[in-house]
Amino acid sequence: MASASPPAPRLQVLRWQSRTQVFRERLDGLELAMVRIPAGAFLMGSPPEEPERQESEDPQHPVELGEFLMGQTPITQAQWRQVAGWSERPGESWGRELDPEPSFFQPRSNPKATSYGEGIFSPLEGESNSDQRPVDNVSWLDAIEFCNRLSQRTGRHRHYTLPSEAQWEYACRAGTIEPFHFGPTITPALANYDGSYTYANGPEGECRKQTTPVGLFPANAWGLQDMHGNVWEWCLDHWHDSYEGAPADGSAWLNTTEPTKKTTTEKGNDSDTEEESRLLRGGSWYYFPRSCRSAYRDRLQAVNADDDVGFRVVCLPQGPSLNP
Repeated sequence: MASASPPAPRLQVLRWQSRTQVFRERLDGLELAMVRIPAGAFLMGSPPEEPERQESEDPQHPVELGEFLMGQTPITQAQWRQVAGWSERPGESWGRELDPEPSFFQPRSNPKATSYGEGIFSPLEGESNSDQRPVDNVSWLDAIEFCNRLSQRTGRHRHYTLPSEAQWEYACRAGTIEPFHFGPTITPALANYDGSYTYANGPEGECRKQTTPVGLFPANAWGLQDMHGNVWEWCLDHWHDSYEGAPADGSAWLNTTEPTKKTTTEKGNDSDTEEESRLLRGGSWYYFPRSCRSAYRDRLQAVNADDDVGFRVVCLPQGPSLNP
């Protein structure tokens, strides 16, 4: 007779700093560091004077959010591998198969590598494997399955999902109003992007042509890392061309009608309709510095994956509070 699932472990306080509270989730070999994001309000989108802003960032509008927990970093290859390898327990039901090794950037002869050099793992000093690189080459559907497995493995005591677009930008900004959480411009010393291009009189620098281990760059004021660059991060929302009609409560903006508009962005193309496309945020190792801005929005079809697309998770309260 199959034994009953053990009770979900409590979230343990890992670190408490002046503005950062980090919890640790431990589940069957998986460990996640989750940062408490305080309730608050902010202006979502970019102001008219922000350099290289896009029309899709209009209109700037107030959003008020409740507290939630967000992954301190994008999901790593080691974390992905652990969850992809879980077997179902009584009461659990997996929705789709997950490739335990989807990433391009791994220390092996990689048949997924591209012909022009990207997708090749080049270890950094002291790096023996790619376990701490962000998982890449996962679709929105794959990311949702990962979240569903986490929620089920906690005994449904905690609800893991992708962040709404509003949650993502609010957490990225961490109370700031400039293009990046660290200021008005960006350098390759602060984030992993195509440093051969510049933004707002910032310096030119290195184009690394690959992901880097998570946590390599400075955190924002709330303790989140890699919010700018490294990999694009999936959000829960459908793509919309502007914020006209967007929710003001921080919830995901999901289509309830049949949209037909087709638009082109840096990562999406004009064959993608809104109902097929989901939001991407944060920019990546492959893209221009403007794409790493806190307000920048892009999209990709939910079924697609790429070597610069990953995700991080949020945890929403199932009870009256998020107290550990």
